[in-house]
Amino acid sequence: MTANRILITGGAGFLGSHLCERLLDEGNDVLCVDNFYTSTRRNIVHLLENPNFELMRHDVTWPLYVEVDQIYNMACPASPIHYQRDPVQTTKTSVHGAINMLGLAKRTGARILQASTSEVYGDPEVHPQTEDYWGNVNPIGVRSCYDEGKRCAETLFFDYQRQHDTEIKVARIFNTYGPRMLPNDGRVVSNFIVQALKGQDITIYGDGSQSRSFCYVANLVDGLIRLMNSRDGLTGPVNLGNPNEFTIRELAEKVLTMVGNGSRIVYKPLPQDDPTQRQPDISTARAELGWEPDIPLDEGLEPTIEYFRGIV
Repeated sequence: MTANRILITGGAGFLGSHLCERLLDEGNDVLCVDNFYTSTRRNIVHLLENPNFELMRHDVTWPLYVEVDQIYNMACPASPIHYQRDPVQTTKTSVHGAINMLGLAKRTGARILQASTSEVYGDPEVHPQTEDYWGNVNPIGVRSCYDEGKRCAETLFFDYQRQHDTEIKVARIFNTYGPRMLPNDGRVVSNFIVQALKGQDITIYGDGSQSRSFCYVANLVDGLIRLMNSRDGLTGPVNLGNPNEFTIRELAEKVLTMVGNGSRIVYKPLPQDDPTQRQPDISTARAELGWEPDIPLDEGLEPTIEYFRGIV
């Protein structure tokens, strides 16, 4: 396989750093761009000695002038705690970032992949969610900066394809977990693990019956790369996530069992617009990419818990 010059925005983040690592292992030249708003150098410090790796501090809301063959647009705060901290900047990152990266793709002729999200489905009334479902999103709620920002980014991608013939790929990413998640990101997997390791109560918002589908990061990265390198004309959106559904209570009980610190489960009110069900239909990914997750939740939680043991 010919090596590519690959740009990854948000490359020092949780998903981005694993993607950098995998693409370097495949022999590519990787340019990691990040403003370190929610990411950390710790995620990519082990890559800095690789001669095929370059790190650039840059905010995607400003244009970038580089020469590349492929662009993975991963930059955006992805957890409610972080994206609600500065909601205007979150929307700008999704929208201006998409415009700037699409402009770069147009100029260089690069193929570009947008890391979209299952949040475009909102609190879904269709279950499981298929890519042709338009969603049930609150456009003015506290989560809207992220949900609607990502929806607008998808619009821009398809308009660039129609107007400028840009080669696009759009991935809708469902809940993903693994090493290098931030301990304070407010996501359910990291929350439960950190609370259990500290011997604190495990906090469930709502009654714990709401469901999620958890995909281990190595599987997700494989799906992104397969989509980027898929046949011409396959633009997506393509759901990438684990179709095996668990309730939040089941996840909490698994973490309690694996950590074994004597924590107990406590319940608090559900936040505004928090979806009650989230499960991907991955028929498209199976048929077009030959992809589906093969790492079960118990197996993926082990290295994730070990990672958090080292930083909490």
